[in-house]
Amino acid sequence: MTVLLSSEQHNTLSIASASEAAKAGIPLDTYQDCSQIDFAFDDADVIEEGTLVAIIGRRKLQGEESIIQEKSILNATNKLVFIIEENQYKGGLEGSIPVLIQSLNWMAIAEEIDDMFLGDAEVWRRPSIGQAGPLGGDFPLLTREGHNVLDVIFTSPIENLAEVAKSLGKVDGVVDHGVITKIPCTVVIASQNGLNILDKLTADIVG
Repeated sequence: MTVLLSSEQHNTLSIASASEAAKAGIPLDTYQDCSQIDFAFDDADVIEEGTLVAIIGRRKLQGEESIIQEKSILNATNKLVFIIEENQYKGGLEGSIPVLIQSLNWMAIAEEIDDMFLGDAEVWRRPSIGQAGPLGGDFPLLTREGHNVLDVIFTSPIENLAEVAKSLGKVDGVVDHGVITKIPCTVVIASQNGLNILDKLTADIVG
């Protein structure tokens, strides 16, 4: 059996997970050397109440982190488990959906997305250092695959996160985005009162 221990905060949580696994005598390997992943444990920035659709990639990417790689692994696993805190599980989501786009014609792509969600969201190109305006400043973030990252920042509650993901996927020049829906999916929610475990067992889109 192969179990993937993952985290968006790779420099801290993933190292801690690997250390605890080693202490428990669990053999460790890289996912590239695994022919099959039975279970994947991951965190998410936020998960939509009821649908269990998740958003990853809101936090600034560091080093070799990759939304594309993370989604590829999660989509390949037989069972996905998200581990989050109580304040990360909510309805009426607002805030950023990270969108990976081709860097060559980024402005035209950003304008198309902006028109698509006019009045509901702002579109900012993510900078590699510091804080920047909508254009990403003089040093826009370039992922290891060579893509820019747009933060599509919703200023009002998103009615249907899965439909937003579908719409983004249809835009020419969009490579991927940070919305994930995976079947089957289990969400473990940690709170002061203990753990709440939710399962999503019915079919849905894979975004």
